[in-house]
Amino acid sequence: MRLTKIAHQHVQFIPEVLDYGILYISVPYKTALHKCACGCGQEVVTPLGPAEWSLRESGGNVTLYPSIGNWSFPCESHYFIRDSNIVWVGKMSKAEISRGRSRAQARRENYLQAANEERKKGRSDAREAIPLSIFGRLTKYLRNLWNGS
Repeated sequence: MRLTKIAHQHVQFIPEVLDYGILYISVPYKTALHKCACGCGQEVVTPLGPAEWSLRESGGNVTLYPSIGNWSFPCESHYFIRDSNIVWVGKMSKAEISRGRSRAQARRENYLQAANEERKKGRSDAREAIPLSIFGRLTKYLRNLWNGS
């Protein structure tokens, strides 16, 4: 049965058995996992980071970007997770899938190039891998106040 909504749960470690309809988020390991929203039972791994998927939490809901394209699964499902809703997207042609994969690869390469240029300039401050929640922004703000930055 296709999902139309997904719940989320913060975990340090991903459980051995994933429940259908739950997006497991491990901030320490910068990963989110869930069972495919089509109901096929396949586990979907989405690494979180500037060149991968981004996770946003707002009002008790989660958004993952970009879309989830399970083209290596038999179901070939394709959907977005937006504000904890599953937004289904139509099937993509082989050419569209290839272009999407090329864009993802280019995004990774551009990020790595920019990060390496920052390191060469002597800046070791890593870019945020996950957009900060309200709590994260508040913590960062208080830390900066405390440190006088």
